[in-house]
Amino acid sequence: MPVRRLNHAVLWIRDIDRSIDFYRDVLGFQVDHLMPGRAAFLSAPGSSNDHDLGLFALGPDAPGPEQGRVGLYHLAWEVGTLGELAALGHRLAERGALVGSTDHLVSKSFYAKDPDGNEFELMWRVPREDWPAADSDARPGPLDLTASIERWGPDLSTGAAAGSAT
Repeated sequence: MPVRRLNHAVLWIRDIDRSIDFYRDVLGFQVDHLMPGRAAFLSAPGSSNDHDLGLFALGPDAPGPEQGRVGLYHLAWEVGTLGELAALGHRLAERGALVGSTDHLVSKSFYAKDPDGNEFELMWRVPREDWPAADSDARPGPLDLTASIERWGPDLSTGAAAGSAT
């Protein structure tokens, strides 16, 4: 039986309360179950999953992720519209968490890091009919969110159904 989709992700973090605040305030996750000081299970608004994100605390002195080492590079969460992507990009920038952006041609993406340095991507999927041809020499480049919103509008939903944020 083939894999169908990612159901949830689990991260090692240093401080439960700090991480809950970040994922709740920036991405809108809600706490489904809390084991104070030890673990939390969160879900995206409207999700049908038991949880979308698990957080397990290692303590304040735990080493953080290191670029270039074996391990997870980032998680990618799809948003429903370019307007949502723009709003999240603004929130990430306000928190000092935004670390980059890319136009992948098939998606528009922001990259950010949580308080423990775990990287994640927030992306909006370009309508399939607007993807470059397989034999195209088009390459990913800088994100021009204003141009993307002018082309597709802020409210076009192309794949992320309400609640399927895993």
